[in-house]
Amino acid sequence: MSESDQNANSKTPEPKVRPVGGTEYSWCRAVPSGTGITVLSLLISNSPDIPLFEAAISRLQVSHPILRSRLHFDASGNTFSFVTYRNLRVKIQSFDLQSTSHILQSLSGNSNIDSHQSLLEHELNRNSWSRSTDNDQAEQDVFFVSLYSLSETRWVVVFRLHTSACDRAAAVALLRELLELMGGGRANIEEIGKGNEEIEVELSLGIEDLIPSGKANKPFWARGVDMLGYSLNSFRLSNLNFVDANSARRSQLVRLQMDPEETDRLVTGCKSRGIKLCGALAAAGLIAARSTKAFPDQQSEKYAVVTLMDCRSILDPVLSSNHLGFYHSAILNTHDVTASEDIWELADRCYTSFSNAKNNKKHFTDMNDLNFLMCKAIENPGLTASSSLRTAFISVFEDPVIDESNKLHEEIGMVDYVGCSSVHGVGPTLAIFDTIRDGCLDCACVYPAPLHSREQMLELIDSMKRILADSSVNNEENDS
Repeated sequence: MSESDQNANSKTPEPKVRPVGGTEYSWCRAVPSGTGITVLSLLISNSPDIPLFEAAISRLQVSHPILRSRLHFDASGNTFSFVTYRNLRVKIQSFDLQSTSHILQSLSGNSNIDSHQSLLEHELNRNSWSRSTDNDQAEQDVFFVSLYSLSETRWVVVFRLHTSACDRAAAVALLRELLELMGGGRANIEEIGKGNEEIEVELSLGIEDLIPSGKANKPFWARGVDMLGYSLNSFRLSNLNFVDANSARRSQLVRLQMDPEETDRLVTGCKSRGIKLCGALAAAGLIAARSTKAFPDQQSEKYAVVTLMDCRSILDPVLSSNHLGFYHSAILNTHDVTASEDIWELADRCYTSFSNAKNNKKHFTDMNDLNFLMCKAIENPGLTASSSLRTAFISVFEDPVIDESNKLHEEIGMVDYVGCSSVHGVGPTLAIFDTIRDGCLDCACVYPAPLHSREQMLELIDSMKRILADSSVNNEENDS
């Protein structure tokens, strides 16, 4: 090798490698079958400036090493690692009007939903992480960007990420940082690019390695009892009736939206009772699900609720809100529901059981248990009803995303945006991604199809909305 070649090689830093943590590993196992594809989709009315978008995305990758990482799979040990490169850059995949039209035409069965939602569902089901088992070693990007042309006045920009690298909080931070970088338009491209080569940040650890000392401790016997309890309870859990449990699955979504007055009444009702919105959403979902069953009113059914919480502020060291990666933890509770449930009483039960479990640090102590059970369900679908891979009826987030339209939204012509993740591999029947945007509740509700039909889920979401709206009106009348 010549001296010049040696010098060139010495200037190319070796990629940095970190084994995935336990929670990240469970997502690596789940994504190939279709759960854990995180999508952030923007509908914009201003013609996208591709060089500006690419410059902003490049800057994001420099600032956040997880976005310039690849997942490495080693079949010999069935292990995964993040391999972080210094100069890995994502390229925007663009689809012109004709290409976009062909894609929309190919999405049969979506004629009743708008083009933005069709493309969002399309991206939820673009699984770049399906791997061949005979490929002993493989590396796959965790971050993809697509641009679709709907018309001469409408475009859709989609960010698609592996959930092990991007939870909901990270997706929100990604959007806000992108908008800040793009503020100022083309004149800002050169400024964005400054310092791209100087920033070198270490890929941070997984959530398990950041749990404060002693917080995740659990006696061996207690772990065994909890594991047995989770396992036995899973056979007693109820769900919606399955429409088609045998056909290949994909993720679809419906949206639950409320106007400012309805949203304000609902939030006020929660605050007056000392509970969070997640309790009301979970309760409405459980009541709506129970109402679909032709059982005697007093006959109860047991449903599971998973509540996801962002742990960044309680880790050691504390992580900032814009720290990308997966740092959510889950708490699973079960509830017996009859046809005569009062929404606020059940909402209080849902939130109190979550709050008590959180106070008992179950978001840390049960983390490994739930990850283990998730992987076991993937390996043994028969452990779930009709091999449906449903581990709970509904999942909610402890806190909603709060967002207000601003000048940065106007600069790119933001018409709408949705962030959510796929669930058709293993997971809940209904995953709710809630946002209060400009005072209006807007929930992306994702479900596995054709295990459940769009018509079935639309009826469920309409029922949830009526329950929430009626409870808020009744609450206001009682207060007066």
